[in-house]
Amino acid sequence: MRLPRCSRVDLPVGEDPPVREDVGELVTRMSAQDASSAERRSVLLSLVRVLGSGARAAGGRAVLSGRWLADTVVDDVAPRLPVRDLLTLREHHGGLSGDDLAASLIAAAATVTAAIGAAAGALAAVELAAPPTLLAAPVQLAAETLAVTAVELKLVAELHVAAGRAPLGTRAQLATAYVSSWATKKAVDGRGPGLASVLTGAARSQVRSRLVRRLGTSVTTLAPFLAGAIAGAELNRRQTRSLGEALAKDLRRR
Repeated sequence: MRLPRCSRVDLPVGEDPPVREDVGELVTRMSAQDASSAERRSVLLSLVRVLGSGARAAGGRAVLSGRWLADTVVDDVAPRLPVRDLLTLREHHGGLSGDDLAASLIAAAATVTAAIGAAAGALAAVELAAPPTLLAAPVQLAAETLAVTAVELKLVAELHVAAGRAPLGTRAQLATAYVSSWATKKAVDGRGPGLASVLTGAARSQVRSRLVRRLGTSVTTLAPFLAGAIAGAELNRRQTRSLGEALAKDLRRR
């Protein structure tokens, strides 16, 4: 499926370009499990405005190639995601443990990414009547992709916690490890000499490729009327569940 051509997103007159730190905060808010549909649509629009300046500076090619998205995920999103400890996870999931806790985490994450897809599709339907500079399609796709990726990164981290295999390291090291795990659908190997703080070129390429595939999936939310909301919700749900089940299976084998 071809991605839409990247167009310009203008900031309101007199408004300074937002700082990159806003991205992590907005993505976290949009991916919160208790966020309502209206809240997600509102945060998505704010995220699009914030991303607009970064996308414009990076250029359309960098956005659609995944390079800019990969940088944003690694630098702005992954290090800021809150990860619950085992006690908190069990409290939030009815005292479950082991495989039952993993299954509950996967189901909850799939529900959230489905809600994000639905919110993005609904917003796209509304924005059909809005000026094109308000919500350029590629930037909306990037915003949805970042939010879904944030939910899945949190799932990756918490599946490791639930399995008793959470690696030790600094915030930067853990972010790098979980981003790599998300890209490969493989558990973090904590038996080595230590976690890296920076992704290797090969690992970053894997992350970029996976983000581009996710970006392609998000195109479905731009379908006319509310068809995009329905399709986007189901595709997000299916892909998040697939990721979680593959990772949980790999964690059980180790």
